[in-house]
Amino acid sequence: MQDVGKIFLIAGFVLILIGFLFLIDKQSFFGKLPGDIVIERGNFSFYFPLTTSILLSLLLSLIFVFISFLRGK
Repeated sequence: MQDVGKIFLIAGFVLILIGFLFLIDKQSFFGKLPGDIVIERGNFSFYFPLTTSILLSLLLSLIFVFISFLRGK
């Protein structure tokens, strides 16, 4: 019975993540955060999403730690 609870918890978490991704698509704040590096000079533009990369890495790390915690390892 415990396995069914874990499945429902993971399914709910995945649905929340999918909803968050749809929200990101509409808001489009990722890639426009303070700390993202943008250099535009004449005919050249360089863009490096530093802050966005750090936040995405943190979010993915938390997701994997949560999944690891649910699996009991």
